Formats: sequence, structure tokens, C-alpha cells
Amino acid sequence: MASMITPVRSPIRTNQISSLYLSSTRISPSNVALKTRTLSSPSLAFSPLPEKLRVPALSTGVSGWSQHPRRRGSVEFPVVKAASDGAEIEITEGSKGFLERFPFLITGFFFFMWYFLNVIFNILNKKVYNYFPYPYFVSVIHLLVGVVYCLVSWSVGLPKRAPIDKEQLALLTPVAFCHALGHVMSNVSFAAVAVSFTHTIKALEPFFNASASQFVLGHHIPLSLWLSLAPVVIGVSMASLTELSFNWLGFGSAMISNIAFTYRSIYSKKAMTGMDSTNVYAYISIIALLVCIPPALIIEGPKLMQYGFRDAIAKVGIYKFLSDLFWIGMFYHLYNQLATNTLERVAPLTHAVGNVLKRVFVIGFSIVVFGNRISTQTGIGTAIAIAGVAIYSLIKADLEEQKKKAAAISTS
Repeated sequence: MASMITPVRSPIRTNQISSLYLSSTRISPSNVALKTRTLSSPSLAFSPLPEKLRVPALSTGVSGWSQHPRRRGSVEFPVVKAASDGAEIEITEGSKGFLERFPFLITGFFFFMWYFLNVIFNILNKKVYNYFPYPYFVSVIHLLVGVVYCLVSWSVGLPKRAPIDKEQLALLTPVAFCHALGHVMSNVSFAAVAVSFTHTIKALEPFFNASASQFVLGHHIPLSLWLSLAPVVIGVSMASLTELSFNWLGFGSAMISNIAFTYRSIYSKKAMTGMDSTNVYAYISIIALLVCIPPALIIEGPKLMQYGFRDAIAKVGIYKFLSDLFWIGMFYHLYNQLATNTLERVAPLTHAVGNVLKRVFVIGFSIVVFGNRISTQTGIGTAIAIAGVAIYSLIKADLEEQKKKAAAISTS
């Protein structure tokens, strides 16, 4: 059937106005809806509508119509389309907000808050350990504050809680267990040695990731990646040999943390639940909290009841003690959540650079704040290790991009 052109009459008086061509496509959401009479034929075909219509400027406003400043002498109308059933014509607003036009500002803000909260957490966390050296209990507090935060957020619908079934719970439990083990061991290291040294040891995490991918998952790791890890191993070894705060407890627990987080990454790849990252992290935090409570009660419970709480309160007062515990828990949860949200917004290459710079920021600020004395060899070793991590991350990100492009070409 031939296309039919039906003009839509507007209550606005003007000398010249173009006809609006009806289209069979309906778009939403709508900002303005103009009612029209139902067309008699149910099978009418409609000609496409031009994207923008320009008419002479009007001197009077119309109630309900959003007028935007335009060049004198003309007004630019949004796209107008009508459904083929003739029920209504919908007008959509095409303008974008400031943040939508400049998304890099939001991404930059996410990076800034991720770094800021991470640095504040590490500094405050170490200050707490200086007068309350109970890392198992503090680890529980970190997770407990985060879980309460998640429950409150769910209760107000920000975000809406995603339901979880037995299958999803079984997938997330190994991830949460490794998360709990890595978190506790990191805190044991933070309590035992300098923050900068713990983060230097944790720079070995890519080495463990590559080893697990090669020997556990059976993935082929290119030679370039293995070569890029050599500076990491050499740098960490140099830093460890002359670290003034070195002890085997701090070193060993940081290494266990690396292994735990490596297996967390392996299980995370298998636990694709389809949930958004915020809900996934909330469920992982809840399960990890349940995992951390028993060892904290067994290992540190008696000491805490006898003199741990009493000594801490005597040193800083009950108000500062409780507020410090609350804030380190809040900063811990927020920086992890922001890290997840930030990495979702950027490419793997940006992710890699951001992760390396975060570690540099933490090491640098911890040395300045706590006045940690480091030897020349430790400083050089730390710099070599961080440079090695940067090279490894850049190479790995480039390989991931090449895989994605190859996959896209093969499917097209």
C-alpha cells in the first residue's frame, strides 16, 4: 500500500511550518505526547521522518513545551514520531547533560576517590595497629562495617538487592573464602611490618597469577610476560634483604595473601553469576565475614577479653577506639567498591596503569606519613619491582585487547 502522509496540526501559530511525517517506529521515553485521532486503516505504511525540523522562532511560550535557547530566527524541534496504531505521537529530548558530554570527568573522579580512600585506609589502618595489634579482629571489623553498609543500602534500594539461589551461592563461596584468607593475611602483614614493605611484597601478585594460569588452568603464558616478571622478582628480593622492618611473619603472610588473591581471581572467572558488581561484592563480603569470625575468636578472643580491649581504651580512649574501628571498616569497603566500579568504566590498559599508580601512591604516602626509614637498596628494589609490574600490566592489557579484537573479527 502506498505510504500515507498525515500532517499533525499544532496549536502554535506560525507563518510557515513543515509537515510532520508519521513513522511506524515508536521511541521512548517521551517528554511530550501529542494526542491524535486513531487512523481508520490498521495496515497503513508510513514514510520516514526527517531527524530535525526547523521553523521560524515564536515570540510566545507554550505551556508544557520545553523551550531551549536557539539561534535567532529559528527553533529546533526534537524528533517527532508516531506509532502505526495512531494512538499518540511522542517527542523525545535529544540534548545531553554536561556529565554525559564529558564522561572522562566522572571516570577521573572515580580514580581520585579510589586512590584517596585507599591511601587513607592504609594510613589509618596502620595507626590502629600501632596501639591495637590484633589483625584477625580488625579484619572482622573491616568486613562487618561493609556488610552493615550493604544491608542499609539494600533496605533503601540503592542498589536493589539481587536474589541469590543455591547454585550462585556455591559459586561465590570459594571466591569469598579466598577473599577472606587474602584479606586476613594482608592485615597480619600490615600489623607486623611497614605498610610500604607489605605493598612491595604484594607487587609479586602478578607472578602468582601467571603461574596459576600456566600450571593450574593450563593457559599459555607468552614469553614476554614471563620476562616482564623478572624485574618484579628481583626488585622484591632486593627490597626484602635490606628492609629495616623485615620479619618472617610479615613476609610470609603477605606471600600467602598473594596466593589467596590469585585463587580468588581463578574462582571469580568461574563464578559468572550475571549479577552487577555491587551485589556480587556485597554477597562476597557477607560470606567472607562468616569465614573470618571463627579464627578471630579462637586466635585472638582470649587475649582481647583479658587485656586487648582494656589496653587500647587506656591508650586512646573508648570514643577514638570505636571511631577508628568504624572508619577503617568504612574506608575499606568504599575503596574496594569504588575500585570495582572504576575498573568497569575503563579499558584494560587504563586499569593496569591505574593499579600500578595506586600502589605507588600508597607506598609513597605511607613512607612520608609514618617516617619509615628505608635503605637505598630497599628504595631501588621497590622502584624496580613497581616498574616490572607496570611493564607486565601493560603487556597483559595489550594481549587482552588483541584477543578481543580477534574474537570480534571471527564472529563478524
